[in-house]
Amino acid sequence: MNPLPTLMKNSIMLLFCTALAFNSYAQSNKKMITAVNGNKISSTTLDAKIDSILRAVHMPGLSIAIINNSKMVYHNTFGVINSETKEAVDKQTIFEGASLSKPIFAYFVMKMVENGKLDLDKPLYEYLQHPGIAENSKEAYKLITARMVLSHQTGFPNHANGKEIELAFTPGTDFMYSGEAFQYLAAIIGMLNGVGFKSELNSLFRKEVTQPLAMTHTTFVWDEYLDKHKAFGHDDDGKPTQNNPSYGGWSGNSFNAYSSLHSEAKEYAHFLIALLKRKGLKDAIFSDMLTEHTHFRDDNPLKKEIGQTGWGLGMAQKSTDNGIMHMHTGNNHDFQSYMMIHPKKKFGIVFFTNSNKAIPFIESLSTVIGPVF
Repeated sequence: MNPLPTLMKNSIMLLFCTALAFNSYAQSNKKMITAVNGNKISSTTLDAKIDSILRAVHMPGLSIAIINNSKMVYHNTFGVINSETKEAVDKQTIFEGASLSKPIFAYFVMKMVENGKLDLDKPLYEYLQHPGIAENSKEAYKLITARMVLSHQTGFPNHANGKEIELAFTPGTDFMYSGEAFQYLAAIIGMLNGVGFKSELNSLFRKEVTQPLAMTHTTFVWDEYLDKHKAFGHDDDGKPTQNNPSYGGWSGNSFNAYSSLHSEAKEYAHFLIALLKRKGLKDAIFSDMLTEHTHFRDDNPLKKEIGQTGWGLGMAQKSTDNGIMHMHTGNNHDFQSYMMIHPKKKFGIVFFTNSNKAIPFIESLSTVIGPVF
């Protein structure tokens, strides 16, 4: 009897069993992500889905991170820094955070409250008078507090653009989104610490916030790392715009509390994890941050169009069947961003893109990982 066929058969069976075992091992070691709706998705499947969405919405580049159980379980980058040179986005690429500046600035402000530097409910004019208030608003503006700034109840416009500020309503009685008010508060924080509101204020921010949270390259002012690693923004036609301190008249030297943050998803996720774990501030301070301070009327566009119900100290709020989502968008036109935490589910997501395609992207992504917007 020739033993060769039997030997070959045994070898084939051994190879088959080895392949099965290896495949089972590989499958079991794929990183699984829990979506906000509780569904599971593998990291490789999510990679493919995100890549497909990017192509569909014509988004040039992306940095994204997802948090489960207050831990980062997913981080990846996609696309290109510049649609003409085709240089790939990587883990070092930095994006404009735009209004994702506001939640982390609010955290910084609450550090000042905890340190006894600032009283949330003391009228701000008692710290520093604003030089640009219109005559007919000079009495009403004296009501404005830091709490009103962080919950957008000041009556300030979003941007004054050098004009005198006329309040739209009595402070504390209504909602009006205002970056201008955030900058007034930044000037006060700088004054209280004797550092102004340029690179010295950023140094204080780094000491109080980014260094403890291991956000090494997150900054409000321009630096050498940005010079080497910042992505180009892209216009409506997908053409690159700029990757230097040029938007909105920003010089790169001033600490713009409302918009000049630069970061990427992995580092910003460290901040979201701090919010979920209540790290870096007393528990009562976190509770104050996440409490609704402004409740939207039914005719508020953010309530009608997105379903947001109000604002805490630094973030919008939206009621869901599973609890409150705390969220913020960022829009510098050629850069956009988004963050959301769901404390009850210990879930979070953040992404940065070098385009104006954030909304179609997040709407499509919600079909994959559940409602996150």
